[in-house]
Amino acid sequence: MNHIAHTPSRPAALLTVQALGDIEYLVKESEVLTGRAGRSFVIAGADRLSYRVHWHPLGFKVERLGEGGCVLNTRHLLPWEFSQHSLAQALACGQLFTAPVPRVSRAFGAPGAGA
Repeated sequence: MNHIAHTPSRPAALLTVQALGDIEYLVKESEVLTGRAGRSFVIAGADRLSYRVHWHPLGFKVERLGEGGCVLNTRHLLPWEFSQHSLAQALACGQLFTAPVPRVSRAFGAPGAGA
């Protein structure tokens, strides 16, 4: 799951999403570590389509993002419907990526931080 792909048009490294089941983990990881709902994913290609995915027990909320992160479209999908979405299709082709989540700094009250 933690393979890194370097893209020439963007200097930051992206993580390649390896399996459909990883999406739930990646979304939850981002929410826990950042305190913000959802996680952004990018479909590699000429258009570099961006999406924000939110997970909840009944399925997924998928937001198609435009320039500057504005939401263009929102779909609510049950787990079996998600496998037919363009994100899952990009995953099957090895073209789905997400940015690594920044780790919490110890200076801001993380466990083990000195007072």
